[in-house]
Amino acid sequence: MNSLKELSPSSIWHYFNEICQVPRPSKREEKIIKYLESFAASHQLEIRKDQVGNLVIKKSGTNGLEQGNIVVLQSHMDMVCEKNQGIDHDFFKDPIVPIVENGWVRARNTTLGADCGIGMAAVLAILADNSLRHPPIEALFTVDEETGLTGAKALQSGMLKGKILLNLDSEDEGELFIGCAGGIDSVGTFKYETKTVPNHFVAFKISVTGLLGGHSGDDIEKGRGNAIKLLNRFLYQLDRSCEYYIGRFNGGNLRNAIPREANVILIVPQDKKEHLIIEINHFRVEMENELLGKEPKFKLVLESTDLPDSVLTRESNTKFVNLLYALPHGIHSMSAKMPGLVESSTNLASVKFKEESIVEIITSQRSDKESGKQDIYQMVESTFLLAGATVKHGEGYCGWTPNPSSITLDISKKCYEELFGIKPVVRSIHAGLECGLFLETFPELDMISFGPTLRGVHSPDEKIEIASVGKFWKFLTELLPRLA
Repeated sequence: MNSLKELSPSSIWHYFNEICQVPRPSKREEKIIKYLESFAASHQLEIRKDQVGNLVIKKSGTNGLEQGNIVVLQSHMDMVCEKNQGIDHDFFKDPIVPIVENGWVRARNTTLGADCGIGMAAVLAILADNSLRHPPIEALFTVDEETGLTGAKALQSGMLKGKILLNLDSEDEGELFIGCAGGIDSVGTFKYETKTVPNHFVAFKISVTGLLGGHSGDDIEKGRGNAIKLLNRFLYQLDRSCEYYIGRFNGGNLRNAIPREANVILIVPQDKKEHLIIEINHFRVEMENELLGKEPKFKLVLESTDLPDSVLTRESNTKFVNLLYALPHGIHSMSAKMPGLVESSTNLASVKFKEESIVEIITSQRSDKESGKQDIYQMVESTFLLAGATVKHGEGYCGWTPNPSSITLDISKKCYEELFGIKPVVRSIHAGLECGLFLETFPELDMISFGPTLRGVHSPDEKIEIASVGKFWKFLTELLPRLA
């Protein structure tokens, strides 16, 4: 079976397939906005759009539930755009190609966009189905969740009337989320000096590929390799035994994805070529053993390349490598309130050599405590400053403090247990959800977040479990009339 048309529930998969055909990178949601506007018009539903592009589509309650509580069904329009190295795919023009495989749906060499495309699809399926029982619905679709939550930040108070919100942007079926971490981005700018290539040197390209990557919040506790860190670690060790100079270093793409790939152009003396090969082979074996069970497709590749026009000076080389080594990555602290939950973390997300001898280094910090978020971004800031780099922080976003006494949570737990015979897991998530920002504008909201099972989110390994979509749909459609 390779077609979504054969999957059940057919309505949700129908709309997910349609969404896959519409390009929707973050900050470029104009095509998906047009699609949603056309959907509302074809179903004769009232729609409202704010100045940044957030949409609310309204549908009246069904017979007997017309005066029930208004329920806000919320998902975001944009998707993370990641692809495997060497793949020709234009996320601004090309559709996502979904593939059905072994009980899962994935994409061909790109992110699938099930985050949060499957949430959008569920909402559209409900809006289109006049046989379902439900109270009045406000379907909220936000822009630019993945690169700064700017849609949620800009949402005006007049856009919503509902007091109950179901966020459909979670990734573990059977779990109800009642809290999330806050976050902030920190971008360092390192200015380096260059020199001409010395005589009798040869150039190589060294690449780390094949890593799993994943969500920089929800997957940070899995101990996956960071391609930038691994490649820089080799450079740090090589410095002890071999003179070399860096031409370029690039790795990672997105602030909220663990880097899967990185590469460096470096030159070494001709008589050190064999030494470099030996060092690469030793390091590869060490990392394969260290990453055993975590990164089965890890690759470290050495290949000859053309000499660059210039390279970093020895002093800039040393500062740059030390800076990358010192920048923290991974778990900083664990939660004492919720065992097993990461409290604070940081992701060394991207390193890009720019024009004018500048390197841009992007990091992302998360914590479910504002003080913890401040501590970790100040740690990152101090590391940049020690290396002589400048640093700027983004606006950041607040977390969502759990409310175990939520009435919506209580109704949801009972509904889930009655449907499936087991109690759902109630927890907080170490990732950014828009819920915390909604509370700033709509403090009276009672919210939970849930969704089907997704894996490999924010990477080309992203996939969604087909069976979990059926349970997600059954739970959502049964929960709605109970919330009336």
